[in-house]
Amino acid sequence: MKVLFTPPARSELSDAVIFYEMQHPGLGARFKREVRASIQRLVEFPESASPAGSDIRKTFIRAFPYKVIYSLEGDFILILAIAHQHRLPEYWIHRN
Repeated sequence: MKVLFTPPARSELSDAVIFYEMQHPGLGARFKREVRASIQRLVEFPESASPAGSDIRKTFIRAFPYKVIYSLEGDFILILAIAHQHRLPEYWIHRN
């Protein structure tokens, strides 16, 4: 199954990687690996994550306070947001 990022989701990922890398060298790369691992689990089991609204699902990123918000769009997964769990809940809802 193919994975596509919306431009805002790609930007959120990049911003979080930069933030964590500034906090501690190597932490940004670790964050990115954990995001990739979460997405790989989605590729293997796309409907396993919790519903987060109509046709939207969320899965949490291990060891970081972030979640991947996505929708299943036929034969691909559309990543809508890489969202911090404690900031502005559901700010991404208009992206679907």
